[in-house]
Amino acid sequence: MTSPARLELDPAVVRRARALARQAAAPVVSIAKRHTTVSVERATLRLAGLAGADHERVPWVNHLVSTVRDQVGLEHGVTTPVYDALLRGEAPDLATLAQKASSGNVSFRLPTGREETAAKRAAARGVSVGLKRIDAARRTRERLVARLGDPKQSPWIYLIVATGDIHEDIPQAQAAAREGADVIAVIRSTGQSLLDYVPEGATREGFAGTYATQENFRLMRAALDDVSKELGRYVRLTNYASGLCMPEIAALAGLERLDMMLNDSMYGILFRDINPIRTFVDQRFSRQIHARAGIIINTGEDNYLTTADAVEAAHTVTVSQLLNERFAKEAGLEDWQLGLGHAFEINPDLPDSFRLELAHALLARELFPEAPLKWMPPTKHMTGDIFRGYLLDGFFNLVGAMTGQGILLVGMMTEAVVTPFLSDRDLALQNVRYVMNAAGGLAEDFHPPRDGFIQTRARQVLGEAVDLLERIVHDSDSAGDPPLLAAIADGTFGLMKRPPNGGKGLDGVVERAPGYDNPAITALDAGTPKPAQRHTAASAVTVKEVVNR
Repeated sequence: MTSPARLELDPAVVRRARALARQAAAPVVSIAKRHTTVSVERATLRLAGLAGADHERVPWVNHLVSTVRDQVGLEHGVTTPVYDALLRGEAPDLATLAQKASSGNVSFRLPTGREETAAKRAAARGVSVGLKRIDAARRTRERLVARLGDPKQSPWIYLIVATGDIHEDIPQAQAAAREGADVIAVIRSTGQSLLDYVPEGATREGFAGTYATQENFRLMRAALDDVSKELGRYVRLTNYASGLCMPEIAALAGLERLDMMLNDSMYGILFRDINPIRTFVDQRFSRQIHARAGIIINTGEDNYLTTADAVEAAHTVTVSQLLNERFAKEAGLEDWQLGLGHAFEINPDLPDSFRLELAHALLARELFPEAPLKWMPPTKHMTGDIFRGYLLDGFFNLVGAMTGQGILLVGMMTEAVVTPFLSDRDLALQNVRYVMNAAGGLAEDFHPPRDGFIQTRARQVLGEAVDLLERIVHDSDSAGDPPLLAAIADGTFGLMKRPPNGGKGLDGVVERAPGYDNPAITALDAGTPKPAQRHTAASAVTVKEVVNR
């Protein structure tokens, strides 16, 4: 992904930007390490093999975690009381225990002494089964890529296929791969991010998307494996690890060998009004799973430009990219896994809009030279004029070619008109193929003039990003919230104001007690870098203190 430096950015300014991002993230990481959530605990039980749902489609993991929380709390983690119950003979396995718990026929406790030690050891063995399965899935991907090969061209062509019916998605996804798509994204049904449970089984109904379930993951991965062998190249699969069940969906993705996952540190906060603390706790665990599974994450900075002006707010995209990078690396992700997002969303009627887009895209490329950046097509200013839209998508594709992007989401000329038909996707792929065939190597030749319009604009945006990070780090509110949480509450990103004591899912956040044990987190932390972080006084803030304000 590395490209020659063409913006001549000041290395000291770049270092300052990353140092400020680290400083802004540190108190939030500290909060995440001192709390758990119901979804983190459910994800841990899923790694231990608990699956399925009752006749009302309520997952067994929800029943079991809810019962443990009601009886003994989750402050010490769910696995110790659960495995203590198994060792005491309350049930022969997790599934039976969950079924009995749902009908009130199990008594949980917090064991002590040797019984506590035995329960923790049993829990570690149980959870290790899921982690070993994730490791095996990663090795399988590596073998398939070695045998079948990656796409010959860059960027990888990323196409959305989601009808609501997984059995209709499969032939459409295979057809898209045959027409040149390298990454198939199955977007989720509208509203799934607000469900505090993961649906079970193959689903045939959905709204503007298909439900993310373990069985849907398995079916689509198998179908893409078939078409990968047919085409002689490995076709990747993407879904969404966001919302109230981010940790669980991440775990299921790792188990079923998904290759990319939408996973942004702030998207759920800003655009789904999910509690900020719930989101940061959940995203750390989910990213640790992604790191272990070898999954590439895609972040959602493009969304900021749908609610804020793409020129005036360009620096907020850069700030978010730097924060996403910091949170990701703290969780163990490597540069090659950071599909940081940005978008072609400037009003096309604005003079020099194409030059501005070039400057912004090139800035992202040079700030993150080893990351497979995800370049997003125009949506906000698509009017329904499909001819104009097709031209805009062509310009978008050209910027991707000129700036060496890593992942290019295929734009649709029917954006804002209808859910794209197969014929729309075919024409959109033709647009991409033409531009990449005609100008795919243009990144090698394109060097903006020294101190010209593009270099000057990129340096301006980077400078504004540093200024904003300075304000975030040094300006905290009177309530004493960590500065980043205060900035989110003030509407700094995407003009959305989200206070740390509001939003959906806060009741699912639990402060860890001394002796808290989660064998999944223990195993994941063991493989996660723990760089020295400078903690501020704000890093001692707890959820209880935030709520009490």
